[in-house]
Order: sequence, then structure tokens, then C-alpha cells
Amino acid sequence: MAASRSEFERLILPHLGAGYSLARWLLRHPQDAEDAVQSAALKAFNAFHSYAGGNAQAWLLAIVRNTCLTMLERRRSESKVVVLEDAILGADRFRDNAPDPVPLADAALVTEEERRKVWLAIATLPVQFREVLVLREFHDLSYREIADVVGAPVGTVMSRLARARERLAVELAELKIRSGTRTS
Repeated sequence: MAASRSEFERLILPHLGAGYSLARWLLRHPQDAEDAVQSAALKAFNAFHSYAGGNAQAWLLAIVRNTCLTMLERRRSESKVVVLEDAILGADRFRDNAPDPVPLADAALVTEEERRKVWLAIATLPVQFREVLVLREFHDLSYREIADVVGAPVGTVMSRLARARERLAVELAELKIRSGTRTS
């Protein structure tokens, strides 16, 4: 048991930050994300004997993802009605508390307002698109690793990622129009 625990700590615990980031993007609330990651870590520890090797990050992220989807489904079944004002306030809360994505080489060129718009646009994507986009762009997982996390074929991952990028571009264009800024 001690060897199993030390292996778990060595292989899995370093990826809890990535798990939290994914949970934040999927659940949109820091406390819910913390709860999901804690629950997923416990599930991972209890199931560690069944871990067959391979990419430990993808294995943990799959557990985090499934935990988040279960939480989202439970939310959906508890309350089918969403008040528009609550949804808008929720998006604002998410934007204000969103984790910083991995810094890009040209980060100096991106203003805080542009970053806010991107986060807001990502937050509007359906979960199946948001998750693949976050896993690819923020966590730099390969298509194969994302497929392992979401339990879908690589072709489906590629399709979802393409559709997510298309929807993100449309949403960003609409945000520019709504905010009255012109495209150059």
C-alpha cells in the first residue's frame, strides 16, 4: 500500500493543477472546481490499482472530466430554468476569476480586454467543445491524449476542436460588434 501511495503521489499529484484548470473551465465556479478535483483525486486514488500505465495526466483528466460532467448533469436535473440575469452574472464571475491560460510568446500584444473577451467567448461554448479546446490550447495535449480524456475517437476530437475554433471565432466577432469595436 505504501508503494502504491508513493507511486500515486509521484505520477498523479503533479497533474492536479491541470485537473483544476479543466474543472474551472467546465464548471465555471472555483468552489465547484475545487470540489470536483478533490472528488476526482479520491476516485483516482481508490482506482489507482487499475491504472495500467501510460499518460498519467490524461488518466487523471479523464476522471476529472467525468466528475465534472456528473456534477453538471446533477445541476441540470435540479434546475431546468436559468434566469438570464443569473447566467450573465455567472459569466462575469467566471471572467473575473478565470485561471490565466498558458502565456503565449506574443502575450505582450494581447490586451486585458481582448483576454476577457476570449475567456467570455470560451465560456459560451458547449461543454463538448470547451473541453477539447481547453485541453488542446491550454494544456497542450495531443489529439490522442484528448481522445483518451474525453473517451472519443481521435477524428471526433479533431472535429470538435475545429467546430470549437469556428464557434469561438464567430463569438469573438459578435463580441466585437456588440462592444462597438471595429476589426482592422
